[in-house]
Amino acid sequence: MSQIAQRTHADPGQDGRETVDSVVVRFAGDSGDGIQLTGSLFTLAAALAGNDLATFPDFPAEIRAPVGTTFGVSAYQINFGTRHILTHGDRADVLVAMNPAALKVNLDNLRPGGLLILDSGAFVERNLRKASYDADPRTDGSLDGYRLVEIDVSKQTLASVEEFGLGKKAALRSKNMWLLGLVYWMYDRDRAPIVERLKQRFAGKEDIAAANIAALNAGHAYGETMEIQDGGVHGYRVPAVKSAPGLYRNVTGAEGIAWGLVAGADLARLPLFFGSYPITPASTVLHTLAPLKQLGVTTFQAEDEIAAACAAIGASYAGSLGATASSGPGLALKTEAMGLAIGVELPLVIVDVQRAGPSTGLPTKTEQSDLLQAVYGRNGDSPLAVLAARSPADCFDTAIEACRLAVKYMTPVILLSDGYIANAAEPAQIPEMSDHVPFPVQFHTEPAGFHPFLRDEKTLARAWAVPGTPGLQHRIGSLEKDYNSGHISYDPANHQRMTDTRKAKIARIADDIPAQEVADGAAGAKLCVVGWGSTYGPIARAVSNLRAGGADVAHIHLRHIHPFPANLDALLKSFGKVVVAEMNAGQLSTVLRAEYLLPAIPLTKVSGQPFKIAEIEAALTAHLEA
Repeated sequence: MSQIAQRTHADPGQDGRETVDSVVVRFAGDSGDGIQLTGSLFTLAAALAGNDLATFPDFPAEIRAPVGTTFGVSAYQINFGTRHILTHGDRADVLVAMNPAALKVNLDNLRPGGLLILDSGAFVERNLRKASYDADPRTDGSLDGYRLVEIDVSKQTLASVEEFGLGKKAALRSKNMWLLGLVYWMYDRDRAPIVERLKQRFAGKEDIAAANIAALNAGHAYGETMEIQDGGVHGYRVPAVKSAPGLYRNVTGAEGIAWGLVAGADLARLPLFFGSYPITPASTVLHTLAPLKQLGVTTFQAEDEIAAACAAIGASYAGSLGATASSGPGLALKTEAMGLAIGVELPLVIVDVQRAGPSTGLPTKTEQSDLLQAVYGRNGDSPLAVLAARSPADCFDTAIEACRLAVKYMTPVILLSDGYIANAAEPAQIPEMSDHVPFPVQFHTEPAGFHPFLRDEKTLARAWAVPGTPGLQHRIGSLEKDYNSGHISYDPANHQRMTDTRKAKIARIADDIPAQEVADGAAGAKLCVVGWGSTYGPIARAVSNLRAGGADVAHIHLRHIHPFPANLDALLKSFGKVVVAEMNAGQLSTVLRAEYLLPAIPLTKVSGQPFKIAEIEAALTAHLEA
């Protein structure tokens, strides 16, 4: 899908539509209804129209849940507008529900008074029973608080594609395009790019492509003919956001990480080796990197998580930048391999796209519950660096930083993302790589006095010698090595020295990263909320709202989790209260208490869903008033 758009300050003229600053639309239906495709196509249209946006694909873990049941409901929410968008929106302004199950699962995500568009053709007795409705919600008063529009989308779709001679089942697969056409009309979206996209997607299946295009146009025409004006549906205008001119594209967190790894390896002047085992929601990083052989990328789909990590370590030993990716359960399996990389002191980037746990948990839902595993979760005293990306676009720069630290300090680095960031999308300006400072690796080549644990005096990083370099024969492995020779050593004093050195090496990273800044507000405020990772959007918006009302509140968001920035202790202790908002049971607050003896107040959520702005705003208000 082409997702690139040239953004300018151009603002379309008035056309009689109602102008709004931002809109939240949520599409919902059965997993087989093409909801994710529908959402991604509407996202593309919003990006091409110059809107800022944030998305939230919300889909089930079940591969083949019974059709029409709540277990198989898929949803896609997009918040787009003419202002800077930070989250996918607390509640939708418009909910498009394609069957009773989709309505039941998603109605709470629609704001009171919001617009509810239903496919009345799907509200038959059989589907109502599948969704566990005792009565038809359209007639029992449960939808009275919303603006309800009922359209027999099934009937309309069948009529729009009749000429193509498809069977009923195949014809009804175009329902999502009919509804997409209607929503396109509502928000004045250009259909031409989507028509081309459909032709590309169904190349070689011209009848299917034509049917989908016909359904798209029919839904658009339905809105144009004003057949549903009385139901509260009318045209809106959402002007382009006033952002810096340049070349933009939509980027997901998984894409941002993949491209950041490629860029980081290039800045280090190394080939990239990526070993991975498929796991939701980390698999997309492998999918994105696999076609990039022309950029010096080697991808390897291993038989298991352990093999993936060990292959990446072997690649680093041979002079590449080794990287691997997984989610929480796979990270646990990689633990011993990470300890090996720490012991032999080789660069390794480990991407952890967190999901809800424990164990298999909720594979398609989001959580931030791997922080303690990332910081502490290995046998022995095994320190490494831990970073966290805050948004899909930020994944690119955070991945580059992970590469920089890995090669400079000869250490594994864990990059924390999560399912929300990985699957969500936002517009990002395509960067000029000339703006990034290269950090080329200098391999050790001098045989005189060489042993594998010669160290840089400043970073304590050991010498990196590529196997096969004349005169630099050496041995590394999982057993402890002598500090002065690299030979196997069981000497107690030597183990103490090696353990202390590995710890000191990671601690020195604190002096090589930016000082922690206050994202909003100022040091010394009455209340500071600390976040990390994907909580950035809702925290930033909640703090902004409170500050606009005169509240003395500030926001700090951490990228570097281990080690923390050197000034973080003093900065946090300048505030009256510190609240730590995170999607786990209080892991960062535990670390801050342990590191700084800071009386951090946890604000936690473990539901598989991201924070809402209103949740954070209410909690902070309560602390301010206490």
